[in-house]
Amino acid sequence: MRYGPYTIRITPIMIAAIAAAVAVVGVTIAVYFFGAFLSAPACVNDPNTSSVVPIGPDGRPANYLHTCGSRIYDARGREARITGINWFGMETETAAPHGLWLRSYKSMLDQIVVLGYNAVRLPYSNEALDPGRLPQGISYDRNPDLQGLTSLEVMDKLVAGARERGLKVILDRHRPTSQGQSSLWYTTEITEERWIQDWRMLAQRYFGDDTVIGADLHNEPKGEATWGSGDLATDWRLAAERAGNAILEVNPNLLIFVQGVDRMENDYYWWGGNLAGVSRNPVRLQVPNRLVYAPHDYGPDVFLQGWFYDPAFPRNLPQVWDKYWGYIHKRGIAPVVVGEFGGRSVGSDAEGLWQQALLSYLQQNRIGFFNWTLNPNSSDTGGLLEDDWLTVVQEKQDLYQRYLAPLIGSTGPPKASANKFHVLYHPAEIRDETNTIGIRLQIVNDNPAPIPYSRLEVRYWYTAGQLRGRSQELNVDYASMGEPYVKGRFVPTSIGGQDYYLSITFDEKAGTLDPYSSSSEMIMRIHKSDWSTYDQTNDYSYAPFTEFQQWERVTLYFDGQLIWGAQP
Repeated sequence: MRYGPYTIRITPIMIAAIAAAVAVVGVTIAVYFFGAFLSAPACVNDPNTSSVVPIGPDGRPANYLHTCGSRIYDARGREARITGINWFGMETETAAPHGLWLRSYKSMLDQIVVLGYNAVRLPYSNEALDPGRLPQGISYDRNPDLQGLTSLEVMDKLVAGARERGLKVILDRHRPTSQGQSSLWYTTEITEERWIQDWRMLAQRYFGDDTVIGADLHNEPKGEATWGSGDLATDWRLAAERAGNAILEVNPNLLIFVQGVDRMENDYYWWGGNLAGVSRNPVRLQVPNRLVYAPHDYGPDVFLQGWFYDPAFPRNLPQVWDKYWGYIHKRGIAPVVVGEFGGRSVGSDAEGLWQQALLSYLQQNRIGFFNWTLNPNSSDTGGLLEDDWLTVVQEKQDLYQRYLAPLIGSTGPPKASANKFHVLYHPAEIRDETNTIGIRLQIVNDNPAPIPYSRLEVRYWYTAGQLRGRSQELNVDYASMGEPYVKGRFVPTSIGGQDYYLSITFDEKAGTLDPYSSSSEMIMRIHKSDWSTYDQTNDYSYAPFTEFQQWERVTLYFDGQLIWGAQP
C-alpha cells in the first residue's frame, strides 16, 4: 500500500495481528457495556419481596415508590422525581387546608396540577385526627361534598381528589396540636404512643391507595432534639426509627421521610435541616429502600444565617448544602427531597439569588422538593397565590416551573377538570325596598385556560313593577377591566314570574379572565328615571347577603350557553 512517498508492505503475519487486535478491542467494548448493564443497581426494581402489593381503588396493583441509592423509582422501575408544593391549614385551628372559605378544594387541586406540580405535602396536627373533630373555615357553598365531614374525612376527600388528578400526597405531621409546633415529637398532650398510633392508623387507612406515597414523621425537630446521642427522650434518629418501623409494619410500601435537627453540638442550621449526623448514624428501617431524608432550607428573609454574609455569596451556597444534607444524595446513602423552601422574592436581591441558586443545585443533582407554599398567608415567605387565593404570583411560577418534573407513575396529561365557573354576589344595599337595586358581582374562572370577557354574559333577574312610562338606567360604578367596557341591557321577560333581567356583557377591549382567577368586584346600580321604589322581595336574583357568596340565581353564559346557575 502506497501512502504519500512511502510504501507499506502488508504481510500475512501483520493481517493476523490486526485481526487479533480488533477481536480484543471488540471483546473489551462488549465487556464494558455488558458489565455496565450488569452493574446497574438491582434496586431499580423494588428488591423488597416481603412487601405485599395491594390492589388499589382502581382495581389494579398499587404503584408504590421505593428508593435505590439516591434515586426514587416506581414499581415499574421508572425514576420518579418529586416536585411538589405544600398546602397548609389542617395543622391549625381550622383543621382543614386554608383557602376553602373562598374556593373549592377541587379547583385548587386542579390549579396545582395545571401549574405542573406532581405532589402535595399536606401538613396536619394529631388534634385534627381526633374522632368527631369538625373542621372550620370551609365554605360549604363552594365545597358541598365536605358538609358534615370530620377533619379526617376531609383528608380522605383531598386524597381522593388528588388521585383523580394524578397527584401524589405526602402526609406531614406538622404539629401535635393546633397551638403550635413542638421541638420534640411528643408533648404532654400528645405522647409518643399517640404519635405512633396515629401514624399506624393513617398507614392502614390509605393502605393500597398509592396516592399517599409517604409519611413525613415530624416537622422541624429542634432545641432539645439530638441526633445519635442514644438518649431515648431526645434522640430524633432513634424516634424516627421507632415510628418508621411501626408504619412499615402496617404498610411496608410507604416512603418514610425523615427531617434533620437544627444543631449538631454547636453547629446550628435550619430547624429540621441539619442532617450532618447521618454520616455516622443513619436511620435504620426494617424494610429496605423506604428511607428519604427531607431537610428544610430557607433564605435570608427568614433569618440571616452566617453564610449569607459570606463575600462569596451566593457561590458559597452549594458547599453549605453539601455539608448539611447534600452529601447524603451525592454519596448515594439515600434520596433527599427538600420538604420546605420558599421566599417572597425570586429577583436579584439576596432572597431571590438564594432561591435561584437552590433550585439550580436541586436540578443539577436531580433532588426533589416541596415549595412552601401554595398559601398566600405564610407571613415570612408569602405563597404561590396572591391574597385572593386565585391569582398566581407569576414571577415565582415562572422560576419554579423550569424545575418541575412530570406526574409520577403516569404518562398521560394532567387531569384537571374543566368548565368550572361560578358567580359571587351580594347586594350593594341590604334593604328589601329601596329606590336602587345595588349589585356586586365577581366572575370566577376555575379553569386552566383564559376566557375572553367578550364571550361571557351575566344575567340578574328581577321584577321592576309597574313602570308606567318610566325608564330604567344602569350605572357601573367600578369594574377592574374598566367601567366603559361593561355593558348593560334591560331585557323584558316572562320567565319564572320575573319581568326583566339585566344582561351584563363586555366589550372586546375588556381583555381576558385569567385561569384560576376572579374578575374582581364589579359594582353596579339600577334605578328608575324618577327614582321611585323597587320591591326586591320577589326578585329572583336578590338575596340579603352581607358578603360575597356563590349564588346560582345570578346566571352566567358562555357564547350564549348557560354555564353557571339556574334560570327562574
